[in-house]
Amino acid sequence: MVSQTSAPGGLAEMQRVNAYSDFQKAEGIPAYGGFAVDDLRTVEVGTWARKGGKGAYINLDGTGGTNDAYVCEIPAGGTLNPERHMFEEMVYVLDGAGATTVWYDPSRKVSFEWKAGSLFAIPLNANFQHFNGQGNRTARFLSVTNLPVVLNLFHNPRFVFEDSFVFDDRFGGEEDFFSSEGKMYQRRVLETNFVSDVNTIPLHEWKERGAGGRNVMFELAHNTMAAHISEFPVGTYKKAHRHGPGAHVIILSGTGFSLLWPQGSEMQKVDWHTGSMVVPPDRWFHEHFNSGTEPARYLALRWGSQRYDTGGVFSADARLADVSVKDGGLQIEYGDEDAKIHQIFEDELKQNGAVCRMKSMISGCSGVE
Repeated sequence: MVSQTSAPGGLAEMQRVNAYSDFQKAEGIPAYGGFAVDDLRTVEVGTWARKGGKGAYINLDGTGGTNDAYVCEIPAGGTLNPERHMFEEMVYVLDGAGATTVWYDPSRKVSFEWKAGSLFAIPLNANFQHFNGQGNRTARFLSVTNLPVVLNLFHNPRFVFEDSFVFDDRFGGEEDFFSSEGKMYQRRVLETNFVSDVNTIPLHEWKERGAGGRNVMFELAHNTMAAHISEFPVGTYKKAHRHGPGAHVIILSGTGFSLLWPQGSEMQKVDWHTGSMVVPPDRWFHEHFNSGTEPARYLALRWGSQRYDTGGVFSADARLADVSVKDGGLQIEYGDEDAKIHQIFEDELKQNGAVCRMKSMISGCSGVE
C-alpha cells in the first residue's frame, strides 16, 4: 500500500515506491555499493534463506538501477533451493565446482557441470537448481541480472517469481543446450549457452580498440543482456570509450587500473587485480590500463545484445562501441585523448618497474615498440 503524508496546502504528497529496493532489503543479506569491489572472492556474505545458501547483493553506482549483481555461496556438498524467475540471469563461477539442473518439464531435466571460470545463463523463467559437487569446500558464483528493471516494472514479486509461463522459444529441454559448441558469427560473436572456462577460451583480434587487444562477445540463452571477454598485453592500455549503464567488468587476470570520467569532469581512478569488479557509470568515458607483468583479461556482463535489438542507448552502444567520437561513435582515439592520461600510465608503470609498450601508438611515449 502506498502511504501518503501531509504537504503544504493540505494536499497529500505521494510517496515514491522502488519495488526492487524494498525487495532487496527484505532479503536480509549484506548489500554493497560504490564504484568497484576489490575482490569478489572474499566479499562477506550472509545467510540467505530464500536461496538456501549465503549471499550478498552488489549494486554499484554504474548500473544506474538497470541491472544488479549478487555473490552466492553454496555450502560444501550442499544444494541451493530450486527456483524460477521472470528475469534474465548470467552466472560466472568464482570458486569451486558443481552442477546445475534446468527444466520446464520435470520429465526433461537438463544437467551440466561447472567449475571455477565457467560462464552460463539461466533460460528465462525456467526452473533451476545449483549443486556443490565438492564435499570439503564451498562453491561461490557471481550473477548479473535485470531484476531491478523487471521488478520495478511489474512491482509484484509473486508474478516475477511464481508465474508459470514457458518460454519454449528460448529453451525446449534440448539435451545439448549447455554442451553444444555454439556458433561463431562475424565480429567475434559466439552464440552459446555455456563457456567452460573464460580464462582459456580463444580470443580474436580487435584492432579498433587498440593496444593489440583481443576479444570475444557472447550471446547467451537468447537473452537481451550479453557478455564479452577482452585481453590486452603487458605495458599497454585500451582506447577510452563510453556506453550505457550496467557493464559489470570482472578482472580475470592481471593487475592495473581504470580511469572513469563524465565528459568535462575530473577522472576517478580505480585500481584492480584478479577478482576485482568495476562498473563504469552511464555515459562516462572509461579506459583500462595494464600496469602489471602479465596480460590483463576481463569479463564484462552487461546490456547490449548483438542479436536482440532493444532500441535506444543499448543498441547504439553495440553498433558504435569502437567508432571514433569524431565520426559519431563512442570511442576516443589515442591521438585525441588528454595527454595527462598517458602520463598517469607511465608514472604507474615506473612504480611497478614495468615498461610502456605504446610507442608506436602514442606520440611522446617514452617506452618501447
